[in-house]
Amino acid sequence: MWQVAARSLRWASSHGWQKSLPGPSPAPAAPQRRGTARSPGMASARSLSAACPSIRLSPAARSLFDEPLAIAVQGLGPRQQVTLQTSLRDEKGELFQACARYQAGDDGELDLARCPALPGGSFSGLEPMGLLWALQPQKPYWRLVKRDVQSPFLLQLQVFEGHGNPPGRLLAQAQHERAFLRDGVRRVPVREGRIRATLFLPPGKGPFPGIIDLYGTGGGLPEYRACLLANYGFAVLALAFYSYDDLPKEMKEFHLEYFEEAVNYMLQHAQVKGPGIGLLGISKGGDLCVSMASFLKGITATALINGSVANVGAVLHYKDVTIPPLGINAKRIKVNNSGIADIIDALNNPLEGPDRQSLIPLEKAECRFLFIVGQDDRNWKSEFFAVEGSKRLQAHGKEKPKIVCYPGAGHYIEPPFFPMCAASMHLLLGKPVLWGGEPKAHCEAQVDAWKQIQAFFRKHLMSKPSETSSKL
Repeated sequence: MWQVAARSLRWASSHGWQKSLPGPSPAPAAPQRRGTARSPGMASARSLSAACPSIRLSPAARSLFDEPLAIAVQGLGPRQQVTLQTSLRDEKGELFQACARYQAGDDGELDLARCPALPGGSFSGLEPMGLLWALQPQKPYWRLVKRDVQSPFLLQLQVFEGHGNPPGRLLAQAQHERAFLRDGVRRVPVREGRIRATLFLPPGKGPFPGIIDLYGTGGGLPEYRACLLANYGFAVLALAFYSYDDLPKEMKEFHLEYFEEAVNYMLQHAQVKGPGIGLLGISKGGDLCVSMASFLKGITATALINGSVANVGAVLHYKDVTIPPLGINAKRIKVNNSGIADIIDALNNPLEGPDRQSLIPLEKAECRFLFIVGQDDRNWKSEFFAVEGSKRLQAHGKEKPKIVCYPGAGHYIEPPFFPMCAASMHLLLGKPVLWGGEPKAHCEAQVDAWKQIQAFFRKHLMSKPSETSSKL
């Protein structure tokens, strides 16, 4: 499996086009937020002159980040060869790029939904969204995240003549906004008691099914998954739990009472539909969700993305209960010639010896579980944790959880069309680590997992069965 992850990393860093493509134009200032373009028709983006080819996009000027974007080029010569390039800068100014080689049809039209990419670029084959999911950072070990969900990412698209290296003259270019907030979604900073969070509320009166969203060891307050989920009718609380505002700066110990405050906040909120709420967590956020579901009241559904059923990384306290973290053996960490760590075997087995004390008693939970598993997760053995969780639940007479496994998917299963991160800096280790995954399979997993998560919460957070069946 290490070889699979290593291939992904080589894919992300070894393509010659990254060094030879023309330098991108400076990213313009972030545009003012405006209504999302929803026109289903194809609209022509600006070209270099009226006689030149042009890029057609649908939606035309703006789309949500997790929505498909139709890309086509018109006005080319019959069977003309061109290179398409996409560029995007994150809020830190770091550049992400992808490119693909194409040949227009006999009529001079190039529709990415019908024309396969030719070998020699970031991807090949029929991949309508390849120019987005194949984006890779020009800075090593850099992961694409969205820090300010109130402004869109600005995607630049360019069409170059030929398949040269570097490619030929620029034929057409366009810009497109990839937004995170649908019109009418409300972003509400939450500073009540000890809670440090942001609540996203859909348009309308409500109440809406409520979800608490937790990320992993990176800390801070990531909002992008929560706000994207709110676009689909959920009230979602993005909850910080360390390294943010006045919360603890380091991940040494957690008190579940803090998370209990957040649960009670949601249960008592006028815009949140009862009688219970959902939990969504990835990585370390996953095992925190398992702990919340096991000890706290009011949890109806818990979805875990590559989570653990053992407590990891920090001591967990709740009232008179203390759960130690699962042991780590640093000698089992492998470091390759590039200095990248493979940590898949670092954690001890929670079924053996003293490490059994780190197991979270999820059999106490009174909720339904969904496990999303990337089978090439190099962070830890997510499939093992999911299977063990299923065994424990069933051994105590609880309903078998749903486990959805994705071959070729790595650790960071994000909302659709985020590019796969093959390796990045690990905050606790202080060095880059492999996350696993093959780019195309990982992208496909993100698209399906996003649908699975929404269907799971609709099913279990809607009080009336008739509502559930009509929306699945």
